[in-house]
Amino acid sequence: MLERDRRTQLFRMEEARRQIQRRLDMIDRQITRRMTALIPQLHPRQTTYRRGKSPDPGAFLERYRANLAAITAERQPEIDALTRKLARQESAIAALRAQLKPEELRA
Repeated sequence: MLERDRRTQLFRMEEARRQIQRRLDMIDRQITRRMTALIPQLHPRQTTYRRGKSPDPGAFLERYRANLAAITAERQPEIDALTRKLARQESAIAALRAQLKPEELRA
């Protein structure tokens, strides 16, 4: 009976870990989606040579990185909390797996 309870607990812990990982993946997709929507606004208005001056190719990248940092910073507390929770869950799962015998893990 104790083995079954441990397996059930391990299953629940692994499912909780998967949910946290899905939440982190969703946040990553949301950030990517917002950056994709911003790209047209990041391009300079004038991309041709003007008065002998070439367009700055690094300017777009600077604007992209600055916007990405700002969007990520908005979600950083949530990302950090979920990452810490995920690390705790993984260590708890590893500890429980270490207690279980190999044949209990397969059943």
